[in-house]
Amino acid sequence: MASYELKDRAASNDQEVQGYSFNNGSDNANLARLGKKAVLKRNFGILSLLGFSCTILATWEGLLDTFLMPLQNGGPAGAVYSFIFAWTGTACCFTVLSEMASMAPTSGGQYHWCAMLAPSRYMKFLSYITGWVTCIGWQAAFASASYLAGTEIQGVATLANSTYDQKPYQGTLIMWAAVFLALAINIVGGKLLPRLELLILVIHVLGYFGILIPMTYMANHKTSHEVFKDFVNSGFPTNGLSWFVGMTGCVFAFAGGDAAVHMAEEASNASVAIPRAILLSVLINGTLGFTMLIAVLFCMGDVKAAINTPTGYPYIEIFHQATDSISGALGMSSILLIIAICSVIGMLAATSRQFWSFARDRGVPGWRFWSKVSPTTHIPTYSVLLTMTVSCLLGLINIGSAVALNDILSMAVSGIYLSYLISGSLLLWRRCTGAISQYSDGEDMLINVPGAKLMWGPFRVPGILGILVNGYAVIYMVIVIFFSFWPTQMSVDPTTMNFSVVGTMGTIILAIIYYALRARKVYQGPVMEL
Repeated sequence: MASYELKDRAASNDQEVQGYSFNNGSDNANLARLGKKAVLKRNFGILSLLGFSCTILATWEGLLDTFLMPLQNGGPAGAVYSFIFAWTGTACCFTVLSEMASMAPTSGGQYHWCAMLAPSRYMKFLSYITGWVTCIGWQAAFASASYLAGTEIQGVATLANSTYDQKPYQGTLIMWAAVFLALAINIVGGKLLPRLELLILVIHVLGYFGILIPMTYMANHKTSHEVFKDFVNSGFPTNGLSWFVGMTGCVFAFAGGDAAVHMAEEASNASVAIPRAILLSVLINGTLGFTMLIAVLFCMGDVKAAINTPTGYPYIEIFHQATDSISGALGMSSILLIIAICSVIGMLAATSRQFWSFARDRGVPGWRFWSKVSPTTHIPTYSVLLTMTVSCLLGLINIGSAVALNDILSMAVSGIYLSYLISGSLLLWRRCTGAISQYSDGEDMLINVPGAKLMWGPFRVPGILGILVNGYAVIYMVIVIFFSFWPTQMSVDPTTMNFSVVGTMGTIILAIIYYALRARKVYQGPVMEL
């Protein structure tokens, strides 16, 4: 095995740090080249990682959950073309993420990539801000997924019993139940989560057919003109502007592509497996999502009834109209409920690992506590508990204002895509200047850390094609971030205003204040543990 040049403040002469030996296989050796010590168990293989990535994206399910947004702004035709735009843009974004994940497969993801790619004078601050917007995005995404799971159950209950009166506190309690189930599974550790993700992947695919087949067989079908040419504008000056606003629903259906990245230190052959899982997930989910969208649009009955359904979710009303049966609609909706709850389980894992990694590198208050890993389960237990607590507290917002909590969804999109944009833009700059060397598996040095040599991983898109893909991804990210802050209608009041910009920018301002007071003294970018 190649020896490594150890540049850590605490490394010992016998090539062992705090009990870590370099004889732990190529994955841990590659992690050592990034200056990190392996402390988590590598229980994820390529299939379980693919299941993890696919079910967190849950594109066809997420599209049905947020179907109201493209229906209100864009209509059926707008939804089709929004999805195509979101799919192509997401594919380019995920390709860029895969390149960076192959270069530096660590749980930190975006802020680590930012640190290794940024100019030295800006490295510390850019990496710090990227870490915080990633935290914002993932914490909001986990809360959004939990909230959707809770309120979907209320929607199904409304369909089953028309006299049921949905209470906000009930949605919050159901949301908490989903979060505590996710906590119970995550806290166990071992191979339970990877094995469960394989099972969820099967449900993800079979559930697609369980909905598609009865819906297309039983429903009355619309004409191609109604599907591909019928636009809806909810009051914006132009159809184009309305379309861009409604596009956010399709974008959210693809949110979370970096989930597999944050499990990098628990995956075997991470520099290869993670890019494969990410790219396969966008291919599989994009295909399932697009075909489901077309099927739903052709099988959708009364559009106004779907938009104004008392269940709160248009897909429940669409299933009801298609089957003309409450029992049938309940059975089809239950598939989505199961997947929604299972998605919460995986999102807790990804969100907690991202926060744990940022805490390990001293980017958050109380980093010594949050960066601890259980010696028995090899799980960052305190980060898992904190993530669960943040979600439960955000769920309380629903009791006062469901509209305010819906803005958490937009915070998820803006936060995650801001982190993509910063790191993706830096990669574009570095590749255009030729600053990244060809991949080599036997170099005796630290690589892809601040101040060290930049080197491509096993996966990359070479030449001008890589520049074009990277450039298109950056343009797409800018568009997504800009429109994620827009309200869903032109005339706004306190109940329809999108306050996500307040939440996102407010958190960033607080992070900057903490940086000025404390973090600039303790945060130096990714800590070189080895």
